[in-house]
Amino acid sequence: MKSLIRTLALGGALLGCTAAMAQESGTLAKIAQAKAITIGHRDTSIPFSYVTGTGGVPIGYAMDICMKVVDAVKQKLNLPDLQIKYQTVTSQNRIPLVQNGTVDLECGSTTNSMERQKQVAFGPNYIMVGVSAAVKKSSGINSFADLAGKTIATTTGTTSIPLLRAYRKADNVDVKEIYGKDHADSFLLLEADRASAFVMDDVLLAGQIAAATRPGDYKILPEVLRQEPYGIMLRKDDPQFKALVDETVKGLMQSGEIETLYAKWFTSPIPPRGVNLNFPMTSATRELYRNPTDKGI
Repeated sequence: MKSLIRTLALGGALLGCTAAMAQESGTLAKIAQAKAITIGHRDTSIPFSYVTGTGGVPIGYAMDICMKVVDAVKQKLNLPDLQIKYQTVTSQNRIPLVQNGTVDLECGSTTNSMERQKQVAFGPNYIMVGVSAAVKKSSGINSFADLAGKTIATTTGTTSIPLLRAYRKADNVDVKEIYGKDHADSFLLLEADRASAFVMDDVLLAGQIAAATRPGDYKILPEVLRQEPYGIMLRKDDPQFKALVDETVKGLMQSGEIETLYAKWFTSPIPPRGVNLNFPMTSATRELYRNPTDKGI
């Protein structure tokens, strides 16, 4: 009799699980079937998505936001023990890995652009950054115009590259470009004097400077090439999953919880060295929280 009861209970559980899966589609159905979700993350995008030690779990502002989405997925699918897998992505492969299903959520430092929206979808923008340049204080460089004739580093596969080329063409500034495979590699080019400047999003520049051996040696130029929004990246044409991502992120904004997360990563000491980026929230970012949008540039 006990064996029969166990069999009936197991059958009921399986039937319930099958029924739940039947209601889901796209990414949610994939996650329900695998009982696992795969998060794409960066290695060195401080303070958004980075790893502090060998084999460590990625941390950062974007990761915290994505973990709220994971919690929402667990609740919707009734999978409290949902397995979380992590996949390192780069500027070059992040979009293909989302498109081909390797990664379910890309939680890094990805600009939400109209061009990228032709290939993937984005959740609500969670920060607005400015594309600028980091230089050594001793360089005498105080503006983009001072970069004429210099070697400039940037990271392969980022939006900074076309912006830099457009600036060169518009202002007739002749520079040589060299590329790092990730942001840490690009900053090393500046640190080693192989480049006179590292062009990238200002918050990422602040993160690399904070992690440098001698952070006081560097500054970020006051000029900005363009303001850009970041968002969580997910597969295109998956309205059910996007609705869950949108609802979760908007909820963080409406409750004010996202401001707590912002303070944790941008105006407080962060791992691994306990450095404070001292990067207060801009009016543009605050406006995103007041009026959530997934509009790209």
